This record gives sequence, structure tokens and C-alpha cells, in this order.
Amino acid sequence: MNAVRNYQKELDKIIENLSARQAVNETEGTDVQMPRLLLHACCAPCSSYCLEYLWDYFELTVFYYNPNITEDVEYRKRVAEEKRLIETLNSQMGDMSGPHAEIKIIEGDYNPDSFYKIAKGLEQCPEGGERCFLCYELRLRESARVARKLQFDYFTTTLTISPLKNAAKLNEIGERLGEEYGVAFLPSDFKKRNGYKRSIELSREYHLYRQDYCGCVYSRMERERQKQDAEVM
Repeated sequence: MNAVRNYQKELDKIIENLSARQAVNETEGTDVQMPRLLLHACCAPCSSYCLEYLWDYFELTVFYYNPNITEDVEYRKRVAEEKRLIETLNSQMGDMSGPHAEIKIIEGDYNPDSFYKIAKGLEQCPEGGERCFLCYELRLRESARVARKLQFDYFTTTLTISPLKNAAKLNEIGERLGEEYGVAFLPSDFKKRNGYKRSIELSREYHLYRQDYCGCVYSRMERERQKQDAEVM
């Protein structure tokens, strides 16, 4: 039987090695070259903790690519919040010492048809099932492609912070795509160590818009049914 992997511990080990390397560089008086990480972000609330956690160790670029958000108004609202959060964090970092680089953002193409194509035939699939796995791959594949094109050292996703997302599946897909595209996938399970709880705290602190469904029309319909059922009970 294969042992269950602890992706948080794997990330801890990578960060420990990076920190040791950076400490040596500082001691020797050489430039501290932080590795470049392309962080796929699903929304501002989820990325808030991830950015706070990672910015001491990586030069961060957020990749906002979410064609699963199938309503244009909702998409625009979420991407605007992501940009506002990054602008706020960058202004705060201006008061910090150390090798922090400004967080950058790349907005990917918004094409919901690409999501509908992979979801065809799985419209009735419950949240967290095969349709979601294909959606993970859709977003991570584009992240890997961009990471290779722009020569990032790593790529990863904020999706593992959600208790409703399958972190093992996300890491499995990310690692497979990393091998395919030749870019290291940074393992993660950001919900660990109260990461999800911290994201809620940061959402309140920055007054971030928090949606109550993942993004696609099917998850929105499922959430509406859950609300209706709760009202009946």
C-alpha cells in the first residue's frame, strides 16, 4: 500500500533548503536570487494566505486563469479583487526590509468555451468529481505552459487551500504536467497549518469579496439547491 503523502511537509523541506541557500548567499555578500514561482490563483481570498506564506521565499507572479467562471460579471468581479489584493500587498511590502520583489500578475485568456468543452457529458457530476478533476487539469496545464514559456523555476496553485478541493489529485496532476512541460511543480496543501482559517481572517482584513461557490454554472446551481434544501429543513 502506498503511503499517504504529506504535501505540506514536502513544501516545508523545499522552503527549508531555499532558506539555507539564501542565508549562505547573504553571509557571503552575494546577490540573493529568489526562485521565480508562477502561482495559479483561483480567487483573491484563497491567494491571500498563499501569497503571505510564500513571499519570503519566492519571486511571485500570480497567474489568474479561470475559464470555469462561466458568468462574465462574476469573472470581472473576481479578477478585480485579485488585482486589488496584489496592489495592497505590494504597497505593504514597500515598508518591509529584505529581498522581497513586487508581486506581479498575469491575466490569462478568459474563454468559458474551453471549460464547457471539457465538462461536456459531466454536467450532472457532483462537485468534487470527475468534472472538477478535468477542470483542475485545464487550469494547471495552461499554468505549466506559461511557466515554461516565461522560464519560471516553479509553478503551483492556490486551489489546495480549499477544504472542498482534492489536494492529492491537484498535486498528482501538477506533477504530471510539470514533467510534461519541464517545469518543477511546487507541492502544496495550503489548507494545512490553519491556512484556510488564515485566508478567512485575511479576507476580513482586506474586505475581500468571498463567493460561496467555486465558479462554474454547475457549482452555482448545486450551491443554490443546497441553500433551498437548508431553508426547507
